[in-house]
Amino acid sequence: MKSPLEAKLAYRENAVRSATPIELVVILFDTAIEDMRRAVSAVQASDVEERANAVRHALLILQQLQGTLDFERGGQVAKQFEQFYNLIRAKLLESQLRNSPELMAQQMQFMSEVRDCWVEAKRLIEPQPASLPIVSPGGPARGGSEDGGARAEWSA
Repeated sequence: MKSPLEAKLAYRENAVRSATPIELVVILFDTAIEDMRRAVSAVQASDVEERANAVRHALLILQQLQGTLDFERGGQVAKQFEQFYNLIRAKLLESQLRNSPELMAQQMQFMSEVRDCWVEAKRLIEPQPASLPIVSPGGPARGGSEDGGARAEWSA
C-alpha cells in the first residue's frame, strides 16, 4: 500500500507525463505559487530553513520557465516573460532578505494572475474533448428528437 506522499508523487508524475506544453507551464506556476505559500508560512513560523528551501525551489522553477523561452519565435512576448521572471526572482530574494511575507504574497499574486492567463490561453487554444450525448436505452440523445432528428441508441 502506498503512503499518501507516494500516491501524491505518483499522481503528479502521471499528470506531468500526460500534460500538454501549456499544462506543463500551469503546473510549474502552481508549484512555484505553492513554494511561495510555504515560504510565507515558514516566515510566520520563524522557520528559516523551510523558508530558504521553499524560496530556493521557487527560484529553480523560475529558472526552468525562463530557460524554455524561445526568443526567436516568441519575440517581444518572450522578452516580456524574461523581464517578468527576472522581477519575480529579484523580489523573492528581496522578500527573503527582508523576511517579508507581504512582499512574498505580492509575488504570489503576480504569479497567480499570469497563471490564470495561461489557463485561459489553454482554454482558447487547445481543443476540448467533444462531449458525448447522454443517452438512455432506446431513447433519444439529449438534443435529439422523436421526429427523425439526431438520435443515438445503444444495446447491451
